[in-house]
Amino acid sequence: MINKSRIVRIIKTKQETPTIKSLFFQDEEASKSKPGQFLMIWIPGIDEIPMSVSSTNPPGVTVKRVGKGTESLSNLEKNDEIGIKGPYGNGFTITGQKVLVVGGGVGVAALLPLIKLLTKENKETTVIIGAKTKQELLFKREIEKLVGKDQLMICTDDGSAGLKMMASDLATHIVEKNSYDQIYTCGPEKMMYKIFELAQKKGTPLQAALERYMKCGFGLCGSCGIGHLLVCKDGPVLDSQSLEKVKEEFGKLRREPSGEFQKI
Repeated sequence: MINKSRIVRIIKTKQETPTIKSLFFQDEEASKSKPGQFLMIWIPGIDEIPMSVSSTNPPGVTVKRVGKGTESLSNLEKNDEIGIKGPYGNGFTITGQKVLVVGGGVGVAALLPLIKLLTKENKETTVIIGAKTKQELLFKREIEKLVGKDQLMICTDDGSAGLKMMASDLATHIVEKNSYDQIYTCGPEKMMYKIFELAQKKGTPLQAALERYMKCGFGLCGSCGIGHLLVCKDGPVLDSQSLEKVKEEFGKLRREPSGEFQKI
């Protein structure tokens, strides 16, 4: 386990959407990340935050401005320096031949390396991505190149691109008409919970990448707890069996930095 930050220089940035930006750097350990794993990113003088790995060649993370830490990270440019630790956690497991991948918002970032691996291994891959608006759709072109136009389905809350519906609703329509060996998902937790319920109803294995408040990233502080599990150590990717055991909290409650529960 690597607990000391490695200082790296940003070699490239890319504005993906009006609110989402990717940062790339050189780091041998990060380049070995498995799809679904995360890094602890230290922004000097500001904060340390967990970020899913969205690229491994070169390594990179994709950040949406939602708070002080993410805003400071998204303001960085080429040649700026950050500290990184990891990769941490358990990633996605490739299983089955016919799979469905469902991503919402910036959660699509954690799924891009997975989709690359699935297509590399010649899995029959269907992808659903959703966002609030057309402008906020993430990695549409990249995913379309990987799976083909016919296997990528798009939805937006306002109907500005694709179908006007939530990604979980579109997934329901698709799963009712098709059978899959495995479902993968990442995005807003309420969305993932609906897909979890759908997968349980259909008897389809599911893997979901969760996000929780984290202080340490490797299982000491307990701040990322969900039920008896720690997202940083037992996750961030949890399968159907694990999610079933924590469904009283999954999609319903999360802990604040104070440790208090808050409704999702």
